[in-house]
Amino acid sequence: MADSAAGSYASALAEVAKSNGTLEATSADMDKIDKLFSDPQVYKFFVNPTIDLEKKRKVIDDIVSTSSLQPHTANFVNILIDMKRIELVKEIVKEFEVVYNKLTDTELAIVSSVVKLESQHLAQIAKGVQKLTGAKNVRIKTVIDPSLVAGFTIRYGKDGSKLIDMSVKKQLEDIAAQLDIGDVQLAV
Repeated sequence: MADSAAGSYASALAEVAKSNGTLEATSADMDKIDKLFSDPQVYKFFVNPTIDLEKKRKVIDDIVSTSSLQPHTANFVNILIDMKRIELVKEIVKEFEVVYNKLTDTELAIVSSVVKLESQHLAQIAKGVQKLTGAKNVRIKTVIDPSLVAGFTIRYGKDGSKLIDMSVKKQLEDIAAQLDIGDVQLAV
């Protein structure tokens, strides 16, 4: 996990957050940073070596004041800028999630569905994953996937290695395989 630069940065941030009792808030901050740097224009701005460091710090200060990031999270992003390692920010966010999940005994489950699922359905899915894994906590991330036709899939385990497929697409593929039809092309 911490064998990469991103893993080392993520572990260091998690240790700071754990030591000052802000692990949950720092995790929420990392979600905000992930959303921020998912915008290609924002990412390009910060990785552009021709843009002055002070200008980048000013933008971070503006972001901090509007999104209420923890002071140590803001300092962390500034360190990445100063050390010219901001290009690692997306990897660091992913690595932080791994470290956070390990520290809090949390299982990540990615639920894909055609439409947004109701919170009570997500709660039932979380309980089921918790029962399967024995994890203390389950964190659900949702993804909209129109190719499923209907139903949902759940990925969990190390690197999403386990799959529960309750989609209509899978059921149709299973029927086609039993009838030896071959590849089924679904018109969606």
